[in-house]
Amino acid sequence: MTFIVQTDRQTDRQTDRQTDRQTDRQTDRQTDRQTDRQTDRQTDRQTDRQTDRQTDRQTDRQTDRQTDRQTDRQTDRQTDRQTDRQ
Repeated sequence: MTFIVQTDRQTDRQTDRQTDRQTDRQTDRQTDRQTDRQTDRQTDRQTDRQTDRQTDRQTDRQTDRQTDRQTDRQTDRQTDRQTDRQ
């Protein structure tokens, strides 16, 4: 009888350890996934913001160039007209 009780206890401890390990691995996996998703989201946000800034800068430069060209042309025309009148 003592042998059976010891064997039962041993089996119970073994089962408990296995269950604990399994639970720990599962928890670790879930935590890893959650961390990965969070990191991915943060990285995506940063990348999006960076891309938006670059796009904004490029658009601003392009707009500035076009505006400068138009202003230059307009100024040139006015200067030409004034020169022609004299």
